[in-house]
Amino acid sequence: MKEVKDHVDALFKNIPKSEQREMIKQEIMENLEEKVYDLMAEGKSEQDAINKTIVDFGDIDEIEKELGTMKPVKKNLTKIDFGFSLWGSGLIIALVIFINFYYTPQTIWFVYPTFAILWWPLSMLYRWLRLK
Repeated sequence: MKEVKDHVDALFKNIPKSEQREMIKQEIMENLEEKVYDLMAEGKSEQDAINKTIVDFGDIDEIEKELGTMKPVKKNLTKIDFGFSLWGSGLIIALVIFINFYYTPQTIWFVYPTFAILWWPLSMLYRWLRLK
């Protein structure tokens, strides 16, 4: 049952040590070992029973939340990214228009790079709306 113990230890490594943590950890260990013995009684080999028990157990997000040690939630910055892409592409397009009319006023070519530059804010808009 060393594999089960190692798995539970790995799950609880980020949770600060406390009496409550040790009680929950011990209870989970007992439940997992009991499940391994039940699966072995049904005819599974010890290794298969251990692997199935570990896979079926999953993660401990709810326990981490209970103990107050959830990972920090990343702030959604897609709206800000979209704003920066609008400003950045606007400035780049303005530069391209300036270069076009300053150096070659008789030929209007700034339209072509403008279409390419507009893909940046369009992709940021799609990302923002998808994560909204």
